[in-house]
Amino acid sequence: MTIERMPMEWGLRSGAAVAAVVALFGGYLVADAYDMVPGMLTTAEPWPEPSPFPSAPGAVEGPAPAAFLQGLPDDAPVPDSVEMQRLVTSLAKDKRLGSRVGVVVADGQSGQVLGSSSPDKLMTPASTQKLFTGVAALSSFPADSTLDTRAVMADDNTVVLVGGGDMMLSAGHGDADAVNGRAGLADLAQQVAAKVKVTGTTEVRVALDDSLFTGDDIAPTVASPDIAAGYIAPVASLGINVGLLSDGYGDNGPRASDPGKYAAEVFSAALEDEGLKTAGAVVSETAPDDARVLGEVSSAPLADVVGFAMQYSDNTITEVLGRLVAVEAGLPGSNDGATQAVIASARRLGVDMTGARLRDCSGLGDGSYLSTQQLVDLLGVMVDPANAELRSEAVGMPIAGLSGTLDSGHGRFTGDNAARGLARAKTGSLPKVRALAGTVVTADDRLLVFSVLADSIPADRTVGATWIYDAFVGDLAAYSVQG
Repeated sequence: MTIERMPMEWGLRSGAAVAAVVALFGGYLVADAYDMVPGMLTTAEPWPEPSPFPSAPGAVEGPAPAAFLQGLPDDAPVPDSVEMQRLVTSLAKDKRLGSRVGVVVADGQSGQVLGSSSPDKLMTPASTQKLFTGVAALSSFPADSTLDTRAVMADDNTVVLVGGGDMMLSAGHGDADAVNGRAGLADLAQQVAAKVKVTGTTEVRVALDDSLFTGDDIAPTVASPDIAAGYIAPVASLGINVGLLSDGYGDNGPRASDPGKYAAEVFSAALEDEGLKTAGAVVSETAPDDARVLGEVSSAPLADVVGFAMQYSDNTITEVLGRLVAVEAGLPGSNDGATQAVIASARRLGVDMTGARLRDCSGLGDGSYLSTQQLVDLLGVMVDPANAELRSEAVGMPIAGLSGTLDSGHGRFTGDNAARGLARAKTGSLPKVRALAGTVVTADDRLLVFSVLADSIPADRTVGATWIYDAFVGDLAAYSVQG
């Protein structure tokens, strides 16, 4: 390596420059010390220590929180039974409703029947039957329980998707604010891929464990045209968007013929997106009890799932709830096991189910029979403060004119109907059948429970029957002891 020497002249000039810089810098420091130029030095007196932060004399414990909405007064006047009976009789004799009409109106607090017509006549309940399934679910499980979908490793390279009853999975990522789509298969795939890839495995088989439910996946009593129209999906232990093949939710439309397998195929594709190869088609396989859990996603709380079924009168979710009740009761997770379990649940709650017959859990099929008195008795159980676990269903029914199947967009409780916003009820509709059962608050702030069934309505008058029902409930809401 060659080292070049600097010329002496350059070195002398350099030394002089350094000396000049030092002199200048020293002068700057002096100026800084006397605060003549900006800098860190100063000869001024130091700033005094800051005073301690003042305490806040107003920071004291506040008053106990108060409810903005008060409950109904216990001493609100009970409607006159003579006047209630007059309203009931007028409705029951309306020839536009056909020859088979049952009506019951009762006081929500005492259970006293205020008016009735054919209260014990067994009739087709249509979707008001869903109230019994919802009550059975909420009295069988905690309201905050969830339906969990798991993925487990069955052997060195087999990932088994295990259904836990959630047919409202999202094909992509879950939405924490949604009921339908709370849990996402893409999220589950991320969990699984993260655990599988650390083992060095790059390819897996995907299997489906759909063994939670048994028997017919749709009740034999459901009419084929209703199945073809998509009013119900085959019941499975897991599914995407209630089995619908469309992106959004609707109460009918094309459904997957095998919702569980369809969901498993979507899950397999999600694993591919996460960098895992999947070998072959999805197969059916029961997961071993001791299989290692790779991931899990959870549905919305059960109370929200029941509320969804009531608001939208969803047949599929209601059937799933019935089968879950059966499994919890130690019965087969089949249609027959579910109907037995729902009836047994109502009996345990004190409802006289003499003569009642359920052919499915949603009311879509033919051959189910309930009475208006049985519906009112169940509603009485739902609004009883002693049954706090059922409150979510009591307040989760559609609100007259405002939500669900009673929304004014469906032509319900429009105009100046006094029950708008003051009645909550479950609807029921089948050919020649219209039903309505729920609660309403009178002008005197008294809570009433009611049910109306008619199952021989002339085919061209069923739409008009709903308006007749709405007017009747409006009369209940407008009623005042003061007249």
